[in-house]
Amino acid sequence: MSSPMRLSFLAAAFAAPLVVSASGAGAAEPTRYPLTLQTCGQTITFDRAPSRVVSIGQSSTEILYLLGLADKVVGTALWVGPVIAGYEAVDAKVPRLADNDPSFESVVGKKPDLVTNQYQWQVGPKGVVATNAQFAELKIPVYTSPADCVGKDNSEGGDGLRTSRFTTDLIYQEIEDLARIFDVSERGEVLINDLKAREAAAKKKIASLRSPVSAVFWFSSADLDIDPYVAGSDGAPGYILSVLGITNVIKSEEEWPTVGWETIAKANPTIIVAGEMTRRRFPVDDIAVKKTFLANDPVTRLMPAVQEGRIVPLDAQAMNPTIRTIEGIEVVADAVIKAGLAQ
Repeated sequence: MSSPMRLSFLAAAFAAPLVVSASGAGAAEPTRYPLTLQTCGQTITFDRAPSRVVSIGQSSTEILYLLGLADKVVGTALWVGPVIAGYEAVDAKVPRLADNDPSFESVVGKKPDLVTNQYQWQVGPKGVVATNAQFAELKIPVYTSPADCVGKDNSEGGDGLRTSRFTTDLIYQEIEDLARIFDVSERGEVLINDLKAREAAAKKKIASLRSPVSAVFWFSSADLDIDPYVAGSDGAPGYILSVLGITNVIKSEEEWPTVGWETIAKANPTIIVAGEMTRRRFPVDDIAVKKTFLANDPVTRLMPAVQEGRIVPLDAQAMNPTIRTIEGIEVVADAVIKAGLAQ
C-alpha cells in the first residue's frame, strides 16, 4: 500500500474509537493519573488528559491528528509543507497561529493545558517563542519531541549538534508519550506498528543494490550564490540512508552543514535528494528553483546525477526528524528502484 493510501486508512481508522486489532494492539494499559513524564530535561505532570492543546511544529501536530486527537488541538504553528495526506479537512478546522514562529501571546491566548513542541529553538532554554520557565509560570506543561534533544546538544542554538545518531525510535517514543498523556495508548500502538511495518517493507525493497549507491540531501540554501544546506550523517537523512544501505557523501555530524557544490561534485553522489516544501523562507525553498539551478550551474550540470536525471524530490518534512521520515525511506527506496540501482 502506498504512503498516502496508508495515511488515508489511518485517517479513517482514527475517525472513530479504535477496536482492538489482531496485530497485537490492545495490550496497552490505560493511563493512570497523575502521570509524570520527563521531556528534554523538564518534568511535566498531568492530573487528567489535556483538553486544549497548542502544537508548535508540523510533525507533532500530525502525530496528534493520527492519534485521533484533532478535536483537542486549538492552534498550530511552524509548518513546512502541506498536512499529511488524508487530513486536509481536519487541519482546515484548526486555527493556524503562524506558518513559522507564533508569538507567546498567541499561544497563551488559546488557553492551552498542553503545548507540544517540535524544536527547543522554539520553546526551550533560549526559545524564540518562549522559554520553558515562561510557560511553567502559567502552569502550562510543554512536551518537546525527544528527536530534538535526546542525543543532541542545542546549547549553541540553531539546528544543534547531534551527539548520537537519530533513529525512528525517537519518533516512536513521542507517539507513545503523547498517547499516554491522552489515554489513547491503543491508538499509539496501532500507529507505531504500522510505521514499523512500512519501514521494514521499504528496507526489504532494495535489500540488494546492483552496486554501491551514494546520495546527498539538499534541504535549501540561503541564496543560490551561497553554499547549500545539506544533510550531515547523524540526522534523519543519515538514518534514511543507513536503513537502505546507501552512503551519505556528507560526513559532517552537524544536522545541516553548508558544503560547497565543488566539494559535493567531487564526491559524485549517485542521487541528489532535493527538499520540496511550501515554505518560502528562502527563494531556493522552491523545488523548481533547485532543479533549474542544478541543470544550469557550471559545476552541478556536469554531475552524472544531474545529467542522468537522478534528482529525487522529497517532502522536506521527511528530511527532518519527524513522523514523515518513514515516508522518506519509502520515497528514496522507490527512486533507487526506478533508477535501476537495485535488483
